[in-house]
Amino acid sequence: MKKTFKLTDSKIRKDRLVEAIRHDINKYIKRERRKKLPEGVDFWDFDCKFGHTVETAKEIHLSEISKSIDQAVEQQLESFYLEILAKQGHRTKKTTKEIGD
Repeated sequence: MKKTFKLTDSKIRKDRLVEAIRHDINKYIKRERRKKLPEGVDFWDFDCKFGHTVETAKEIHLSEISKSIDQAVEQQLESFYLEILAKQGHRTKKTTKEIGD
């Protein structure tokens, strides 16, 4: 998903518009996670970018999307750019030192 979301609309209240944007994002993530995993892949991971425009977009973690949207609303931006691309994820085994034994 590579999309520029508008935060202004003459017919829709801003809070409802933000809810609709979050719903679309969550729907996309759930749809991608439901896809069948290729052999040897543990989970679907995501590369995310967020910014005022395509050129200013910076990499963020999937869990930071909601915070970034809140910041865009607080800054009273008219729109923001969001890019979410699915990629294959592989789990790494923890050593005994990391587990705490």
